[in-house]
This record gives sequence, C-alpha cells and structure tokens, in this order.
Amino acid sequence: MACSLCAAGQRRNDELLNRPYADLKRIHFGFSVGMHFQDLNISNNGYITPEGESWYTDVPAYSPGFCVNVMADLRLSKYFNLRFSPGMYFGNKKVHFRNSVNDEINTQNIKSNYVVLPLELKYSALRYKNLRPYAIGGIMGIMDVSKKRPEQLKLQDLDAMLTIGFGCDLYLPYFKLCPELKFCFGLRNLLDTKRPDLEDNPEMMKYTQSISGVKSNMIVLTFYFE
Repeated sequence: MACSLCAAGQRRNDELLNRPYADLKRIHFGFSVGMHFQDLNISNNGYITPEGESWYTDVPAYSPGFCVNVMADLRLSKYFNLRFSPGMYFGNKKVHFRNSVNDEINTQNIKSNYVVLPLELKYSALRYKNLRPYAIGGIMGIMDVSKKRPEQLKLQDLDAMLTIGFGCDLYLPYFKLCPELKFCFGLRNLLDTKRPDLEDNPEMMKYTQSISGVKSNMIVLTFYFE
C-alpha cells in the first residue's frame, strides 16, 4: 500500500512539470523575436572651426528597433549551455549636433541593418517547478549591411560587443518560452574619419572633425521559443 501511495504521489508530481526532460537534450534549436534600443557613446574633442564654431554631438534618446534570431543550444553540463543565435537587428539612431555658440541644432538619422553573430555562455539555476532563471554573457560580432549615404557622420560596418544579461526559462506544455533582457557594450571605435566624399564640403566635414570616437551600445529584450 505504501509503495502504491508513493507511486501515485510521484505521478501527480510529474504531471505538474511541463517538459521534464527538455534540458537533457545534448543539442536543441529555437528562434526568438524581440526589440532593442540603440545608443551611441560619443566622445567630443572640442574642435573649433575656422569660423569659430564648436559643435557637440550626442544621442538624446534611445530609438527602438526590431530583431529576429535563430538559435542553436549545446548542453555542456547540468548548469552550463553554449548558445549561438545569429540574426538580424533593424533600427536607427537619432544624432543631435549642437553649436555651442548659438545653440543651433542639426540632426541625423543613422539607420542600421545589423547581421549579428552572438556566442554566449548560459548559466542556469536549479529548476523550480516550471521556472528556471539564468544569466548569460559572451561576445557578439556585428556587420551593418545597410546602404550608406553621404551624411554628417559615417560609421564603420564591423563591430564587436560584450554581452551580459539575464532571463528565465518558462516551461509550457509544448515548448519553452524564455524572456531575456541583455545589455551590449561596443568594443570598437566606429567613427570613419576617412571621408573622401566630403573633401569639398567643409560644412559637412566639421561634424566628423569635432568627434574623437564613437562606440555603440544596445539594450535588447527578446523572447526565445525553444
């Protein structure tokens, strides 16, 4: 009788767990959709034009964008997974140029279509019922494939970012839903100072001359389906 009661109790407990063996797969796949917010960390150098102008550049607000990824996950141990999730990020950044002499403001929209190649290590806590929180970190390669136009600032096409974030695996009856918040920090100076397209246009070149460096940052909110 005791054995029967234990077996019945175990069955009831198993029925409460959705996809109890999902984390035991050596390799599994999925995809994600979400949104991201792009920012630029701009270093101004105080350059003064021959006309006595001094321009300062910044990004006053985050601009939302859309992202979609596919995902391959390799189980390394009970707590660690290696995740590769290439995808596309679509967005833009609104840049303000302010003249410190008369407070004149000019703007530029920098549109970007990123191909991203994130390789990240995922550390998961113990599963509690149908929840399992995790932390993630790694590096992400980026290539901007958007068409370039002659504008005030020109950014280089290739970048690399450090990524760090956290999320939670939600075990549903037919799949895992994993909301994740991630912070990305650019490692390269993206400012393109070689502007042959502006050699005869000092009115446009002065914005590039007023900046010593540009690094990209992003906040990414994604929902993985595994």
